[in-house]
Amino acid sequence: MGSKNKLKRFKENETFANVFQPSRGELIDGNYALKGKWRKTVFKNENPIVLELGCGKGEYTVGLAKRYPNKNFIGIDIKGARFWRGAKTAIEDKMSNVMFIRTQIELIEYIFEDNEVDEIWITFPDPQIKYKRTKHRLTNLQFLERYKRILKPNGLVHLKTDSEFMHGYTLGLLHGLGHDVLYANHNVYKLEGSPEEVTEIQTFYESQYLENDKAITYIRFKIN
Repeated sequence: MGSKNKLKRFKENETFANVFQPSRGELIDGNYALKGKWRKTVFKNENPIVLELGCGKGEYTVGLAKRYPNKNFIGIDIKGARFWRGAKTAIEDKMSNVMFIRTQIELIEYIFEDNEVDEIWITFPDPQIKYKRTKHRLTNLQFLERYKRILKPNGLVHLKTDSEFMHGYTLGLLHGLGHDVLYANHNVYKLEGSPEEVTEIQTFYESQYLENDKAITYIRFKIN
C-alpha cells in the first residue's frame, strides 16, 4: 500500500465514529474514559462484548457482527490503515455493533475493566516462532493473564491460525497450565464438526492459505 493511500486512510479513520485511537500515554496513565463504559457509553446496550485481537482488515470482526447482531464487536490492531476497510464497511452497512481500536494488544487491560469482556478471538496471529520472540506470542502466559483479567468468569477465547507451531504451542501451554480446552481441530475445513463461525467467515489471507491447501486450525478454551 502506498504512503499516500495510508495517509488518506489514517485521515479518514479520524472521521469515523466507530474508530478509537487512544495514545499510549493516555492509556498507561490509567485514566482512559471508556474503560469499563464500553456498553453504556459506546454501544448503548448491555449486550456481550467480543474482541478480535490483531484484526487486520477487520473481516472477522465485521463477519461475526453480522452473524450475531445481539453482540458488540471490537477489532483491535495497531495498523489503522488495515482495519480502515472493516470500519468503512461497518459504516456503509450501518452496523452499530462494530467498533475498532488502534492500539497495541499488550495495552488491552488499560482499555477494558476487569470482567468487561465476554469473548476474545485471536485470528491468524504472527506465531513468533523464534524463541526470543516468545514474549510477543499472543497466547503466551503473560497475554493469557491479561485476557483473564478483562474476561468475565467463564469467558471464551478462540484461536484460529494457519500455523501448526502456534496451534501446538498453545495447546501444550493450555494443558500444562490446567486451562479448559473446550474444542480443538487441526484442519477445520477437512474434519467434521467445525463450528460454522469458524468456516463461514474467512479473512483475506485465509483465502490465500486455502488456495495453497494449507490447513487452518482452531482452538476454543477458557482460562482458569
